Amino acid sequence: MNDNFLLKKLNERQEQNAFRRLLLPGSKTDFCSNDYLGIVHNQLIEKQLSGSDHPVYKHGSTGSRLLAGNYALVEETEKMLANFHDAEAGLIFNSGYDANLGLLSCVPQRGDTIIYDYLSHASLRDGIRLSFAQSFSFKHNDLADLEKRLQAATGTRFVVTESVFSMDGDMAPLTAISDLCRQYGAHLIVDEAHATGVVGAKGEGLVQQLNLQTACFARVHTFGKAVGCHGAIVLGSEQLRNYLVNFCRSFIYSTALPEASVAAIRCAYELFPYMNAERAHLQQLINAFQQANMPWEKLVSHTPIQIVIIPGNDAVKKVAGALQNASLDVRAILYPTVPSNKERLRIVLHAFNTLPQVEEVIKLLS
Repeated sequence: MNDNFLLKKLNERQEQNAFRRLLLPGSKTDFCSNDYLGIVHNQLIEKQLSGSDHPVYKHGSTGSRLLAGNYALVEETEKMLANFHDAEAGLIFNSGYDANLGLLSCVPQRGDTIIYDYLSHASLRDGIRLSFAQSFSFKHNDLADLEKRLQAATGTRFVVTESVFSMDGDMAPLTAISDLCRQYGAHLIVDEAHATGVVGAKGEGLVQQLNLQTACFARVHTFGKAVGCHGAIVLGSEQLRNYLVNFCRSFIYSTALPEASVAAIRCAYELFPYMNAERAHLQQLINAFQQANMPWEKLVSHTPIQIVIIPGNDAVKKVAGALQNASLDVRAILYPTVPSNKERLRIVLHAFNTLPQVEEVIKLLS
């Protein structure tokens, strides 16, 4: 079959020096993964689940949860996670992408308005695109622009943001956003993907750290980053849970996560809330990087995601290549993933990184 029609778009990517390739991790020092606490790096979940007191968990669920794929462990885990995150109820999804896509595509209806931060993750934007509601972005973390959008909104209003932004490492001003939502009767939806495990005294996320859990219509916590496994949960009211079970297509028409995956999620939630030493060490590394001087713009971030802006795909790939040659696994984020002239190094710090390793990165960038 002739597939040469694909070449036009592929050639455009090549010409932009933005062609993506899959790379194997190799033996370089990890400064690119989202394993913030080192749960995967140190195989903590596998060690705990390999104990003789644990049953053998199935690796298949046999169907969607509305058919043969529901079981006691997943419902018990949903209740455990909802309790930890101080929510009335929760529903587990196969991934953060599935959770965001399903939530945003099925809850807002025709005539409603979704207002989302311009830097919201692709999974949120794809869910919004599938919704019948009208949607508008507001400038990143810009409260005045958000209020202007709220004033013009019609129908049921939804405000969507991340708590920690994946490509900038900064945090949303959630208290002020929730105040605006209360003032205009809007429903706040917060993606906590990059806050889970690392923000808050027990890694509970920014919403709970700010005591805003009752101000949120829905929260999404994902497990593929600091939690060290796979999947996601949407937290909210029991009524929201029932609605998603009935109308959320990415939940209804997906084979459920198997017992082995849910057991790993449960195990992770028994581990990361008590990883205080790891969070404290991670904060030391963050402080060291933030205090460093370098010739490029460095974004302010108090999270493991540290950003160095190096404009131009060619320029940022050259610097990333130098770091890779020094056995430091730092990746370049290129246009069109980020805006043109905002190409960057996304340097991710982890609890298993050492201060000398971070100092080596700083030295090569100075």
